[in-house]
Amino acid sequence: QVQLVESGGGLVQAGGSLRLSCVASGRFFRVNAMGWYRQAPGKQRELVAVITSGGITNYADSAKGRFTISMDNAKTTVSLQMNSLKPEDTGVYYCNAAGTLLLDDREVWGQGTLVTVSA
Repeated sequence: QVQLVESGGGLVQAGGSLRLSCVASGRFFRVNAMGWYRQAPGKQRELVAVITSGGITNYADSAKGRFTISMDNAKTTVSLQMNSLKPEDTGVYYCNAAGTLLLDDREVWGQGTLVTVSA
């Protein structure tokens, strides 16, 4: 059983900052990559940022220069530092982890955390 627990969402004014965190738990689960996705009202879920266990990162164009994704040394926690937030960053942010559990590939989603940026 692999679970992701997210924290850090909330309400912030435009120009402000928030930090999201996500902890992966599960015996024998080996993380290959973790990331954050956003689903705005009425829109499809989209990638915000992803980081591999080797430290390679990828960002959506909208996140470049404002957001920073990081992973702890234990490869169980991923954080997303969001600065200079804009109203269009509003949405439910979902943590995602891709890895292996024993010999099986697994992809797991968190329950989502709401970020609201007011103008």
